[in-house]
Amino acid sequence: MSNSKFRANCCPRHVELTEAEQEISRRSFLAAGGVLMGGLSFAAMQGALLASDGTRPVAMPTPRKPLIVKPILTRDLPVPPAPELPPTSWRSWGEVQTVEATNAEAARIRSEIEGMKQRADYPVDFRELAVIGHVGEVINHPDVVECDVILLYAAGGGALGVENLGKDVIIFTRRDDGPFYLINQIGSPILLRQYSDGPVLQNITYNDLVADNVEDVEWRLRSLCGLKNTRGQKIVTIGGTLAWGFWAKGGEQGEFVRETAERAMKTWGFEYHDVSYPELSELIRGAMADRAVMERAERRTAEHLRIPNTRLETKREYLVKCFMLDDLFRAIMQKAGTNIITVGSCMTTILPVSQTAACYTLTTLNDDGYLAFCESDMVVIPSGILLGNIVGKPVFFCNPTFPNNGIFTVAHCSAPRKMDGKNYDPVRILTHMESDVGAAPWVQAPVGTEITLLGPSFSGTRWTGFKGTVANVPFHQICRTQFDISYNFPDDLLRENLVGFHWMTCYGDYRKEVAYALRRVGIEWNNLNAAPVTREELAQTPAPTTPARAPGLFPNRPGPLRRQ
Repeated sequence: MSNSKFRANCCPRHVELTEAEQEISRRSFLAAGGVLMGGLSFAAMQGALLASDGTRPVAMPTPRKPLIVKPILTRDLPVPPAPELPPTSWRSWGEVQTVEATNAEAARIRSEIEGMKQRADYPVDFRELAVIGHVGEVINHPDVVECDVILLYAAGGGALGVENLGKDVIIFTRRDDGPFYLINQIGSPILLRQYSDGPVLQNITYNDLVADNVEDVEWRLRSLCGLKNTRGQKIVTIGGTLAWGFWAKGGEQGEFVRETAERAMKTWGFEYHDVSYPELSELIRGAMADRAVMERAERRTAEHLRIPNTRLETKREYLVKCFMLDDLFRAIMQKAGTNIITVGSCMTTILPVSQTAACYTLTTLNDDGYLAFCESDMVVIPSGILLGNIVGKPVFFCNPTFPNNGIFTVAHCSAPRKMDGKNYDPVRILTHMESDVGAAPWVQAPVGTEITLLGPSFSGTRWTGFKGTVANVPFHQICRTQFDISYNFPDDLLRENLVGFHWMTCYGDYRKEVAYALRRVGIEWNNLNAAPVTREELAQTPAPTTPARAPGLFPNRPGPLRRQ
């Protein structure tokens, strides 16, 4: 028998947390500003939220708040001097300097905005276009006061001073497709640099200027919508928060948890609403003893298993209990007024009481639009909240592995199935890997899917990220859902830039949106795809490998499902 203190866990650590250590974490979390939720007896929750007759519709998350955008066109209407006066310079650069040109440009802008409305995959509220000579004219306008961002079409010199309106600003200019805007001349030396040789403004940078391409406006708006919906969010925490990496503080677990929780509050304005482990245990016992609640869970299980390419390969009772937990977590989030929940110690809290792991519960919650995470790791969870609010689709909280031969494998037992926001990926519902009980998804991601990966640092000051592609869906003896991600830069670049412990992923490429939002909260962005790599280094990068599934695992079971 080994004397090692290493404990099998989906998030390995050198020493298992005792009940006393868990209490240290929770006290540190409360000291960092966590708030205890009240009124969580099962009787109260059943009457208000769980519906004892079992017919109440499944609770769904509240939609994201729309980004309020105020479009403004500044134009000059210069008047030439009278013929009897001496010649003089009487107009600036630019081609929007007459009433006719102004009306034509305003009509074009309104048409472009209508197109952006139709294409938007994020909630947005465009207010009426203001056509003015100077931004000072609208400083107290209700639309400007209420808006989140000013979309400034800077055709005339009246754009100067927009930095004083106290709003996020995107400045649009026309160059090649005309009419030519004045901001092309004065944007850098006068607006951004203020007649100096370096940037002066804090709230507007070169990255806030867009030339000609409306799509470059759209991804910036998507980013700001995600940021708006991340700031000030409430988070339901089961048993407080954690922070993987406390051993880096010499075992001073409470200090690291407190620092991490406080940093997330300061950076993002989060509010923590805590449910204690004893309270959760009481709620679970009450739900399991309630006939209507369990019948409802049975019905939801049957409905779920009718989804195409859904295969159950664990005990049905495990999945039924996951749907019981799903209803319970939705009710708790509704009571707290949030769409976000995280569970700190599922294996030591939920499993002994409900006799199931909550893995598949997090799958169904995320698929319906909630942001539900295990581990309560506030090092990485802020990245999941931001990414989820940017993309409006489920995100995958995962463990990274050591990259090799152009492949970076990520895995966890609580993956979403609807990561494209619409379609269910095929799934085999298995046991939780480390305990061999409960219900956990082995999600079959489509090979070739583009994916964004984010890795926040333990310090919270830097996020590393890159774009990759799903190259394979293996089945190693690790957490159930596993993606082999290929990348197009040297292994050493990724190895040298691995940070934190957990990572976050989503389908699609959203690196630009992430970077644009992080600038506004003071976090450094490290985009590995943009790192300088020589042709020689790329030539030496081995082609990604797609290893065959290990033999002997799950014998007599058919191969992976694929979307039909």
